[in-house]
Amino acid sequence: MSDTASAGGLAPPRTSGRGAAVAALRKLGQLLGIVLGIAVVNFFLLRLAPGDAVQVIAGESGSASPQYIAALRQQFGLDQPLWYQFVRYLEHLARFDLGYSFREGMSVSHLIWTRLPATLLLMGAAVLIAAVFGLVLGSLAGWKAGRIVDVLVSTLSLICFATPLFWVGLMLVVVFSVWLDWLPVGGMQTVSSGLTGFARAADVLRHLVLPAVTLSLFYLAAYIRLIRASVIEVRGQDFIRTAVARGVRPARLFRVHILRNALIPFVTMLGMQIGSIVGGAIVVETVFSWPGLGRLAFDALVRRDLNVLLGILLCSSILVVLINWTTDAINQWLDPRIAKH
Repeated sequence: MSDTASAGGLAPPRTSGRGAAVAALRKLGQLLGIVLGIAVVNFFLLRLAPGDAVQVIAGESGSASPQYIAALRQQFGLDQPLWYQFVRYLEHLARFDLGYSFREGMSVSHLIWTRLPATLLLMGAAVLIAAVFGLVLGSLAGWKAGRIVDVLVSTLSLICFATPLFWVGLMLVVVFSVWLDWLPVGGMQTVSSGLTGFARAADVLRHLVLPAVTLSLFYLAAYIRLIRASVIEVRGQDFIRTAVARGVRPARLFRVHILRNALIPFVTMLGMQIGSIVGGAIVVETVFSWPGLGRLAFDALVRRDLNVLLGILLCSSILVVLINWTTDAINQWLDPRIAKH
């Protein structure tokens, strides 16, 4: 009976271990190709832009001789043709070498590694705040659509969406740091405090509150609006009306049938916007003097430290690709039908 069903095409197809391995390798190859393509585009965009580190250094020195400028160009490798610089860049990438920062006097890999924890901490806190409150408030607004709760939440999201990040950060500093003196003005920890253990963690947490809240507000507004629209759309589906007719309790109806399906576009947008948070972190880290990759990228742009910029852009690209891969996996878990397409 089972043989007949299999021959007739009634049995579900089985994915062999070898087929899964081939699919994983194909996916990995696609991701590596995307990262390589982004690295190439970033290289030529930055190299073809006007100005370089030599011009910045010469401007800082006031009066630099042509011999001094030529020596700097030779030291930085900028006297070589563009195609040769590109080949050297690919050679360094093949050895997992992001180059050397002549402005900071250290390798780009070490420089990024020292700044990465601060950015991940800020991004993680901002994403957590935006995701949790966006999910709760958006679900509440969608479930109570048309009522006073929906109006209040929608108004709050509109205000957060329309307010510039730098202005929010400055106002939070004025209120909570200057007027109330509850939280620090900027930085990641108290300078020369000598704190260790739990006291140091609490000090970092106090410095984290304002920048994390500032960075999360814009994304919080977007998540509220998205979840609200998704909940309202799912509530109008036929299977929801069928569940209501079967007498499913409201709490279970919302948790199992509505929220699970409404989470799919939320997870997709969350994965897409995590990469853009790095761009928003540039403004927030500058306002709050947060020692992360965003502030490092801004300083490198001003100083025309192209090696540092290329390293940060490459690491950000890898992060975005990995997050998108994770987002696809979560969406397939929420709705297994996605894996069939």
